[in-house]
Amino acid sequence: AGNCKQEMLQKKKNAVLVDGVILNGPIMDSKAGEKFVEEACKIIMEEVIQKADDVTEKVCEWRAPETLKQILDLEMRDTGESHQKLLQLCRDVIQYSVKTSHPRFFNQLYAGIDYYSLAARFITEALNPSVYTYEVSPVFLLVEEAVIKKMIEFIGWEEGDGIFNPGGSVSNMYAMNLARYRFCPEIKEKGLSGLPRLVLFTSEECHYSMKKAASFLGIGTENVYFIKADERGKMIPEELEKQVQRARKEGSTPFLVCATAGTTVLGAFDPLDKIADICEKHGLWLHVDVS
Repeated sequence: AGNCKQEMLQKKKNAVLVDGVILNGPIMDSKAGEKFVEEACKIIMEEVIQKADDVTEKVCEWRAPETLKQILDLEMRDTGESHQKLLQLCRDVIQYSVKTSHPRFFNQLYAGIDYYSLAARFITEALNPSVYTYEVSPVFLLVEEAVIKKMIEFIGWEEGDGIFNPGGSVSNMYAMNLARYRFCPEIKEKGLSGLPRLVLFTSEECHYSMKKAASFLGIGTENVYFIKADERGKMIPEELEKQVQRARKEGSTPFLVCATAGTTVLGAFDPLDKIADICEKHGLWLHVDVS
């Protein structure tokens, strides 16, 4: 411990200071940091992983918001906290969170623990990579390419490309932007001012992010035409045809149809083949929102 402290002091002496800020050299005690990570991982192992399938545990140790604020003590301070207090915070976070791996936790979107994915997450978080170029992230860039290649094979394509997005809302927004760019590539330089009134079509059972994407991209929510669905929640192709013709008569410019494969409420799949025929007939981009 004495040698470590002496080594830290020597490194700090050699550090470059500007206005009291260390520009090089360690800003914290690495040995103490390693010890903290070791103890925190032990807590995660004992309180999360080993108890993942324990039915005697509660799904959630529920507390009212004001009570939980007091327990966690989330005030932001200028000074740091001791390791023991931070480790206790780790325990509290685990104790009062919803245990999504509990056998009695039921959710339509997510649940469970995948031990191998968890180990991979530990590695990626520890390495903290950014997949900009091969030079800065050789392994993860190749992993990304391999996963995209497999996804393309699942679709049935021989070649293609893709990106990973942080969720459905951003995915639908990117798709809408892609469709608009294909319709009028000059938008990148000229912006919205030179465009006609663009309209898009989607099911009345679609995800809320369709309207949000139209708002963010400057298309406008009034230019999202919602197509009637049948009793099972599936878009009616004949209604789509009527709405496309109506838009053209109004002087609007249709450019996109957003179909859904698995709606949020009913889990309905729109009739993609019939919708694709209509898109081909009118020269519209077809995007399928899939979950």
